[in-house]
Amino acid sequence: MSICVAGGSPKPINQFAVVCYIPEKLGTFITSLRKELVCGCAAQSHVTILPPRPLSVDPDFAGADLRGRISDFRPFEIKIPEVRIFKQTSVIYAEVTQGSEELRYMHNVLNQGPLAFDEPYHYHPHITLAQNIDPASVNEIYQHAVRRWTEAPRHAALIESITFVQNTENQVWLDLAEYDLREALACK
Repeated sequence: MSICVAGGSPKPINQFAVVCYIPEKLGTFITSLRKELVCGCAAQSHVTILPPRPLSVDPDFAGADLRGRISDFRPFEIKIPEVRIFKQTSVIYAEVTQGSEELRYMHNVLNQGPLAFDEPYHYHPHITLAQNIDPASVNEIYQHAVRRWTEAPRHAALIESITFVQNTENQVWLDLAEYDLREALACK
């Protein structure tokens, strides 16, 4: 999934997701690395909570339901120590270790009601670094990603918000709503 904030007005399609953008220097590093690994990648670094899915309801209704379900979510830190490959899909990713339980909990809570979807893969918290690449290039790109990962400013990030996004015909994802997890904490 490529996430970015779009200029212009690409035509939205019925495909939605929920993500946590990676903040600060690490987020900038990962976004830059993705462009390095896959020419033309316009993705903003993120951890996907709900992978892309169609909706059978109005997006505003789904967004309101999403807001209602996050009341127990709190800011948390993720640690991303290493780069790996999903063998089945040849996706190169950064493994989320610490924080993976929180992400799984969020996924389970949010994959209900209007956002429910029978996903083709088991949910595995990660940060995609390269996808849709020539199978012959996977090992070379993976080795480059591993080398560059040692240069990351840190291998951890504080997750303080989640974002509801929608895809477009040209694979540019639009931010629909951001939900601050610190607000939920302040209301308790």
